[in-house]
Amino acid sequence: MRKKSVVVASALTIGLLAGCGVTGGSPNTVSGNTSSSSSSASGSGKTIGFAVSTLNNPFFVAMQKGAKEEAQKEGVKLIVDNGNNDSSTQLNQVEDLIQQKVDAIILNPVDSQGLAQAVKMANNANIPVITLDRTVTGAKVTTYIASDNVKAGKMAADELIKALGGKGSVVELQGQIGTSSEREREQGFDQEIKKASGIQVVARQAANFDRNEALNVMQNLLQAYPTVKGVFAQNDEMALGALKAIEQSGKSGIRIVGIDGEAEAVNDVNKGLLYADIAQQPEREGQLGVEYAIKAANGENVDAIVSSPIKLIEKGSSFKGF
Repeated sequence: MRKKSVVVASALTIGLLAGCGVTGGSPNTVSGNTSSSSSSASGSGKTIGFAVSTLNNPFFVAMQKGAKEEAQKEGVKLIVDNGNNDSSTQLNQVEDLIQQKVDAIILNPVDSQGLAQAVKMANNANIPVITLDRTVTGAKVTTYIASDNVKAGKMAADELIKALGGKGSVVELQGQIGTSSEREREQGFDQEIKKASGIQVVARQAANFDRNEALNVMQNLLQAYPTVKGVFAQNDEMALGALKAIEQSGKSGIRIVGIDGEAEAVNDVNKGLLYADIAQQPEREGQLGVEYAIKAANGENVDAIVSSPIKLIEKGSSFKGF
C-alpha cells in the first residue's frame, strides 16, 4: 500500500443514491461550472481526507491535482490516500481517516458496493462523505459529484454509429466491474447502439480501465472477431491500449471511441488514430470535492448531486485534455 501523502494548504447519478444527502425535499442537481461560494476563512483549520481509487491513471492524478489546488487555496489540510484499486486497502484507509477525526471525507471508491461499509462508519461518526466520479450504493453520502456517465456512453455510441455508417460489428472494453461509472457508461452505450440495427456488439470484456490489460484483451478479441470494425472503450487508457493492439496486428479501418479527455487520446483523435473521445474534467471534480467537503464540514446545506460537464472531441478540436 502506497504510503499516504499529506498536503498542507488550503463535491448524476442516474440511479439516485438511497437516502442520498440533503437540501430538503428532492435532491438538487447543479452545474459544476458554478463559482465557489466558499471563502478562505471557511476552510481554515479544517482537515479533509481524500481516498482516491488509484493514482496509476492520469484521470485520477488530474483529480488529485485539482483537490490539492483547492485545498491550498482554502487553507485546508488534505490527506490523500491511494487505494491502489483494492477495496480492502481503501476500506482500511477510510477507517484510519475516521480515527483521525477528519472534518470530511472525499471518496472516489474502488468499488461502489464494497465501500458502503466505509461510508456507514463515517455516517456513524458524523463525518460527511463526498463521492467523486463513482457512486456508493447502500449508504448515505452528502454529495455525489460526477459527469453524466450514461450520457457519455450514449454519445460514444452515436459516434460509432456515425463512424461505421450504421453497419458492422463492434466490441466493448468494460472498465472495473462493480463501479458505477462502468455500469452507467455501458448502460448508455447499449441503449443507444441498439438504435442502429446494422451494428452488432459481438463481445464485451473487462479490461479494468487499464491500458496494458486492454492491449491484451484487444489482441484476443481481434483473433476471435477478425472482422470487427469498431471499439467502444469505457475510458481513454483502454482506448489507447486497444489502439496499440490494432496497430500491432497490422489491421486498419477500425474505429475507436473512448471516454475521459486525456491529452494523449485527444492528440490521437486529431491525428485520426482514434475516431472520437468524450472528455470529462477531473481537475474540476477534485476542486468541487474540496469545495463541497468544506461546506458540509461547516454544516451548510449542499446539493446531493453535482454535475461535471462533458464535451465531444472530434478531429480538429482545440480541446487540450489533461
